[in-house]
Amino acid sequence: MKKVMIIGANGSTAKLLIERLLNETTDELVLFLRQADRLSQYQDNPRVTLVDGNVLDTEALRLAMQNVDIVYSNVGGTDLGQQTQSILTAMHEAKQTRLIFISALGARHEVPGKFGNWNEQAIAAFLPGFREAAKLLNDSDLIYTELRPAWLTDQTEVDYETTGLDEPFKGTEVSRASVADYAFKLIENPKLAERSSVGLNKPDTDGDKPSWM
Repeated sequence: MKKVMIIGANGSTAKLLIERLLNETTDELVLFLRQADRLSQYQDNPRVTLVDGNVLDTEALRLAMQNVDIVYSNVGGTDLGQQTQSILTAMHEAKQTRLIFISALGARHEVPGKFGNWNEQAIAAFLPGFREAAKLLNDSDLIYTELRPAWLTDQTEVDYETTGLDEPFKGTEVSRASVADYAFKLIENPKLAERSSVGLNKPDTDGDKPSWM
């Protein structure tokens, strides 16, 4: 049994991961989010601790992550760099070392061709934050795994492949269920993909843009 902290616990992928951890493990969960009453269905679960907080409140993060075994971050936004710095500072002060960090394709300038060019324009407002976060992870002494999923779908399928930083990014889309599945594997096997950045995509979805665009 482990104790897992999930930051940004009301995110769509995070909620899929929460359900899997509760249904398939005996792990205890610390769910950190704004307006914790949005996850009130867990308030009476003895394995869940709900924490109402802002990720930019480093002290609140530090206190919430005491005695956890692994931290999963599902935060986002144009200020992702600032949020990431708060998480890293809190982890350092709390003597936490293992982080799973959800980023996005393009964070490492790794998406080739027409799709890469399209993606640069489509998420132009967010890419600086993803890239600042990537640099902060690189420069930290944490044992992190950065996940760079393709464009996300709500398909229930678990169907994905991975790419490393030494490979061009593949595909254009992937399901949130697939991202949650890989995060689940990392939590169950924390030695997997240590200090790595991993791309996630559904096979055979190559194109100039996601299929629904």
